[in-house]
Amino acid sequence: MSASRQPRVVIIGAGVSGIASAITLQRNGFHDFVILEKGSDVGGVWHWNHYPGLTCDVPSQVYQFGFAPKPDWSHVFAPGPEIQRYLADVVDQFGLRPHLRVGAEVVAAEFTGSGWRVETGDGEGYDADFVIAATGVLHHPAWPDIAGLDEFAGTVVHTARWDDSLPTAGRKIAVIGTGSTGVQVVSALQPKAQRITHFVRSPQWVIWAPMQLPQPAFVGAVLDRLPALNRALYQAGMTGAKLFTDVVTRPSWRRRAVQQYARLSLRTQVGDPELREQLTPDYQPLCKRQVLSGSYYRALRAGNAELVTTGIEAVTPTGIRTTDGRHHEVDTIVFATGFRAHDYMRPMRVTGRDGISIDEAWAKGPRAYRMTAIPGFPNFFTVLGPNSPTGSIPLHHAAEVTARYIAAWINRWSTGEFDTVEVTEAATDRFGAHVAEALGPTVWNTGCNSWYFTEGGHIDLLPFDRRTMETMLTDPDAEDFHLSTQGV
Repeated sequence: MSASRQPRVVIIGAGVSGIASAITLQRNGFHDFVILEKGSDVGGVWHWNHYPGLTCDVPSQVYQFGFAPKPDWSHVFAPGPEIQRYLADVVDQFGLRPHLRVGAEVVAAEFTGSGWRVETGDGEGYDADFVIAATGVLHHPAWPDIAGLDEFAGTVVHTARWDDSLPTAGRKIAVIGTGSTGVQVVSALQPKAQRITHFVRSPQWVIWAPMQLPQPAFVGAVLDRLPALNRALYQAGMTGAKLFTDVVTRPSWRRRAVQQYARLSLRTQVGDPELREQLTPDYQPLCKRQVLSGSYYRALRAGNAELVTTGIEAVTPTGIRTTDGRHHEVDTIVFATGFRAHDYMRPMRVTGRDGISIDEAWAKGPRAYRMTAIPGFPNFFTVLGPNSPTGSIPLHHAAEVTARYIAAWINRWSTGEFDTVEVTEAATDRFGAHVAEALGPTVWNTGCNSWYFTEGGHIDLLPFDRRTMETMLTDPDAEDFHLSTQGV
């Protein structure tokens, strides 16, 4: 074997994970890679989502790559379009456009015995030594099955596929679904709607936060001129994120304090006892992904707004009928019903060693060793895969750490140490058992039903702090993998 080989790498997805993976490959001297993106531009979730009111619920100064600081955010919590522009700017800054293929949806990836063959919906094929599935979590919209929906005479839209030409001023709008998306879109549409009705099966705890607070222009200018100060601010934000991780993963006075703040946010903003009772969840704050807003409760108190917690029986041509027999007349239905969060790279057909499909490998639910390697799939890695820290650690950082881990394996391949690397079933089982045990005291395991749970009833999150995550993804442990060489 040669002393140094250049790997052919296919990266699936051009969101946060794909961008981090591509830049990490570049930094390791690997340039023979292609990024296949099914959308028309980069950004992942921030490309697909552009509904009114879209705002990140993580402070801007933390929601960025450590290697690509942006000091001049417009708001303390950045609006969605600005985040998408930032990701596009990073792609340009690091010269990734020549490697990018947009409108290239991967439909199949098959392990050939020595490498991978990846096919896109337009008939193109790519041969690769490694595949990195950077497909993210929040990109397959979840559409509820409601009787009569096909008979509705008005407009139906999902927040994840928003139509920017859709008129909403003066309309009678139904928003179905809660969580951050439902809260944000209700807050944004309420002021100009003729009437807005929020249908909520289970209310969320909504913590008050200054989501629309601008970042003064001079702050960005100062941080731009003083990179060390900007870096210090980023590190301070990461320290704050570490405290939040501690809150959600370990019972403590910090968790109780945040939960009390959530209850206080409701009590101080909603004076009407009946409405407050409707808005009070029957589970602990933080059990679901926490919702932040400075305007939702105010929007619901407006004269043109109504909260409906009665179940939906059917959609009619002119509205929605609830199980109490009441008919709510609407002309626009907005589904804020989230995503099929545990599909990951599916529905693409992924076939590994000996013809095993990803559906067969995940028959009992998604699983991966340290969030990134799957038994039966050699030279195939995921970024922000099963059990990733989507509820506790800034995702840009998690993606960077994971990408470095993958690059470490590819570096070993490039020196001829092996031709294929595949994690063992035993190592994956051990990691799964470790995660399951650590999830016990987390707040996500305190009795609510959230999108964090898989169909098999497992919590698909990482219950460890940032240092633990970084340690487990620092140096590849060869004892947990099958390494094979094929000779030359």
